Amino acid sequence: MPNQELPELAATVLQPGFVGTSAPDWVRRWLAEGLGGVALFARNVESPAQVAALTAQLRAERPDVIVAIDEEAGDVTRFESRDGSSRPGNLALGAIDDPELTEAVARDLGAELAAAGITLDYAPDTDVNSNPDNPVIGVRAFGAEPRLVARHSGAFIRGLQDAGVAACAKHFPGHGDTSVDSHHEVPLIDRDRAGLEACELLPFRAAIEAGVQSVMTGHLLVPAYDDEWPATLSRKIMTDLLRDELGFDGLIVTDGIEMQGVRRRYGLAGATVRALAAGVDAICVGGDHADEQTAILLRDAIVEAVRTGDLKEERLVDAARRVRDLGAWATRAQTRTGARAIADAARLNGDLTALPSPHGAPANASTPNVSTPNVSAPNVSTPNVSAPNVSAPNVFAPNVSAPNASAANVSAPNGSAANVRAANVSATNGSGANGSGANGSAVNGAKVKVKGSAVGFEAARRAVKVTVTDGAARLPIDRPAHVVEFAPPRNIAIGAETPWGVGAPLDDLLPGTTSLRLTADDLEGLADPAAPVLAGAQGRALVLVARDVHRHPWLATALARVLEARPDAIVVEMGVPVRVIGGVHIATHGATRACGLAAAEVIAGSPVPAPLAA
Repeated sequence: MPNQELPELAATVLQPGFVGTSAPDWVRRWLAEGLGGVALFARNVESPAQVAALTAQLRAERPDVIVAIDEEAGDVTRFESRDGSSRPGNLALGAIDDPELTEAVARDLGAELAAAGITLDYAPDTDVNSNPDNPVIGVRAFGAEPRLVARHSGAFIRGLQDAGVAACAKHFPGHGDTSVDSHHEVPLIDRDRAGLEACELLPFRAAIEAGVQSVMTGHLLVPAYDDEWPATLSRKIMTDLLRDELGFDGLIVTDGIEMQGVRRRYGLAGATVRALAAGVDAICVGGDHADEQTAILLRDAIVEAVRTGDLKEERLVDAARRVRDLGAWATRAQTRTGARAIADAARLNGDLTALPSPHGAPANASTPNVSTPNVSAPNVSTPNVSAPNVSAPNVFAPNVSAPNASAANVSAPNGSAANVRAANVSATNGSGANGSGANGSAVNGAKVKVKGSAVGFEAARRAVKVTVTDGAARLPIDRPAHVVEFAPPRNIAIGAETPWGVGAPLDDLLPGTTSLRLTADDLEGLADPAAPVLAGAQGRALVLVARDVHRHPWLATALARVLEARPDAIVVEMGVPVRVIGGVHIATHGATRACGLAAAEVIAGSPVPAPLAA
């Protein structure tokens, strides 16, 4: 092969990030010279129309460019990072356990991403969160049971790809059974092969069976297959296991190559070359190193490795082919759905809201002045609408209605609907199972308009579970509350800019509600950690909001002290609900904007799921 072709091949396998909301000159130049794709982060996203204009710039240089984003539609969100996701995330979907709903949420997400010109989503998270102390997966997983994770991974992939966006199952071969974050260290997955097959690998097999276009590697040490190299750099895992044994023939992309799980020992360039040699096809970089110099470093290292024989030329050619194949798949898929025409038209018009979406509703439809009856009314007469495959015993099912179809009488399998209630929220403009649009929430006459995914808010409401002990205070509350949000250290995968909590939406529903956010540092050294919590709560209902209480002793201690003084306090767990504490406990199974609103609705007056015994 002529030497001048090697740099183009090396550029093809890179997926760098960049800074800015339009394509910088160096990225446009690299695309013309062979760059295969780019990765978008929250810093690149202002609005759907702006992203559509950005991706159109990229396509002008290379029509089949892969435009990737890490959009999990949950706590980890890039497309809605400024407001918080209007979808609840994987754990909430797993808690509902309705694969048809999961597929609908993913299809809705895919339509929104495709309309903005995005072609690859680094989702779904296919890990089994079997270790509750996992610091980086948690609510990002569908759950802790392999078969549940498998069926929802397959459903998410089908929905997303049906809308024309390539899905990416991650983090192979499974990041769930670890208490170490691969952003910082190399996690050890200490299972034998039989254990891995029964747990970690099961969802990836389901993903491959569902036709997933891409798989993302995990920077994990898995001695059952390779006791020397992390999975990303291991030929035994990338080629022998994923390609040969599991039969995956699509694109293999690394998790961020700058993560310390591989970078600390091997360096950016060394890890890149070794990953390609192991069987990886594309290198994701640019979360932290989003500049042309990093791209040059990696491209030149790949070229040099081919010239020295450390990387076989045919391996690089094969990797570049897979990149182009995925780009071609996305072009065909988005042309078929009409999403490519939408993205191109958005660039010209500068506004996605005026354009038809692939599902027949505007991509970001607004539903002004949506109102509902007073939710405290005990009897809601509704037509019969079924919710298939709802297996969780206390599913909070929304009343999301389209024109001429008001609030649902939701039924569970076998005709049982004893623990399924309807929350009174309506949406028009055809936003049903697959629609995106604004949602209206009304509690005791207070109207709140929210933008985003109708089916996402529906799912968030269905995921809420309430546990009430005998003699505890009853919901709803009828006066402004004092909300205290306990903020543990942030999961590094979650954007620092992404809002979360219950205080803001509850203030919308119960004006005059006050909020306070506390960290471990705020409470450290205090003789009475309950004091700052109770200071603003006199004469008010008290709402305590937490994430992963079981992982943070300081948080568990603070809650216990507060509950001694205020046993009537409402506890809202927005992480993994391992521990149920307090007289009234609300589990949202995620901390997205949709989850926060769902919890606020329950507290302020939406019908409450039947209580569980504590």
